[in-house]
Amino acid sequence: MKYVSTRGSAPALDFAGVTLAGLASDGGLYVPEEWPQFSLDEITAMRGLPYPELAARVMQPFVGDCLTPEKLHELTAKAYARFAHKAVTPLVQLTEQQWLLELFHGPTLAFKDVALQLLGLLFEEFLAREDGTLTIVGATSGDTGSAAIDAVAGLDRVEIFMLHPKGRVSDVQRRQMTTVRAPNVHNIAIDGSFDDAQAMVKRIFADESVTAKHRIGAVNSINWARLMAQVVYYFAASLQLGGPERKLAFSVPTGNFGDVFAGHVAARMGLPIEQLLVATNINDILHRALSSGDYSTGTVTPTAAPSMDIQVSSNFERLLFDVGGRDGAALAEQMRGFEASRAMQLTNAQREGAAALFTSARADEAETAQAIRWAYESCCETIDPHTAIGLHAALQAELPTDVPVVTLATAHPAKFPDAVERATGMRPTLPARVGDLFAREEAYTELPGTYEAVREHILGHAS
Repeated sequence: MKYVSTRGSAPALDFAGVTLAGLASDGGLYVPEEWPQFSLDEITAMRGLPYPELAARVMQPFVGDCLTPEKLHELTAKAYARFAHKAVTPLVQLTEQQWLLELFHGPTLAFKDVALQLLGLLFEEFLAREDGTLTIVGATSGDTGSAAIDAVAGLDRVEIFMLHPKGRVSDVQRRQMTTVRAPNVHNIAIDGSFDDAQAMVKRIFADESVTAKHRIGAVNSINWARLMAQVVYYFAASLQLGGPERKLAFSVPTGNFGDVFAGHVAARMGLPIEQLLVATNINDILHRALSSGDYSTGTVTPTAAPSMDIQVSSNFERLLFDVGGRDGAALAEQMRGFEASRAMQLTNAQREGAAALFTSARADEAETAQAIRWAYESCCETIDPHTAIGLHAALQAELPTDVPVVTLATAHPAKFPDAVERATGMRPTLPARVGDLFAREEAYTELPGTYEAVREHILGHAS
């Protein structure tokens, strides 16, 4: 399996190469040269497999010769052994049609654990083969940072610098990052938004003053290996609810587009999916792009769902490449225009290609609270505000009644207790496995929102 850049000019790499590289050298994102295909019989044969075995089966075509099936299964078994639920990503029924796919049973209580617990092991495996080291530079709107830090803390060959927007993540999200006291972990709070932090990370990858001294890697969903691991739970949900004979729809609370693009990958691989609902909050660039073709940024507005307070969705580039003819040179030109003007119109091919599977919806703060309240009062389920945005879209969707609609429950409600309490009157508590999170000492560096400050900090502190 070879991987190519969405912008067409970076060298093709194998799976190990893209895992360690993260962002392509031309600024693009890596995607498989072609999508692997499963027949309906092959998908049916996966029914009933334990999650680690299902994960290894779904991911093996992407791995190619870089890992044997036995080694990949060994890594998935180790990655998911730390999850609090034996099913790893269990389903919960709300109504005859509506379901939740709980993705928050990992060590940091968010869906990012499903991919990042595996990614940390992949880093360790591939770096050991070449006796190498990796300096990870990442940006987080909340959950990626804590999940990535948990996955790599204490590793000998990996060092991580994680940027978060100061004051724009929840207390739980921040503490899950800043209370990890490992020598290879560096937390940075910047003045600015997540989009500002993400732009800095992309600049680091292209900055020769940094890359000449350190091998830079990524844990954000720009890293293909992370996104690949998220494909698995679409298969898991489908197989439990009658697939592949029965089509499902999925509603995905979406900021950076990686989680819902994983559903697109599952469909490309042959999993029958009726529809992918892209659910956004009032930072609705993806809703505008999919509904009217207008991909233009606005001001980031802080909401009760901070992980979705994003105006530039990195993984959207992967979709535009895949549905727009896979023309890297044309997309590179289109993205250069966007990066200069912060606005662009999707081409007809891109709009039509996306419309074949995707639709979108937007929830404001009142609608988010209403969805939290509905789940609590009508279904005895407590959900976080991100999940509520997905549920709002699911409840508004005009789909046949015999099509199950699965909302991805992306975070434990106790990570956002204030929003849940405002909507329901009940304050959710952290699971016992999180321990004394609020008693631990925090450690992080505050920096101004300038690229130069961040670059100098990394150069001054990287081993």
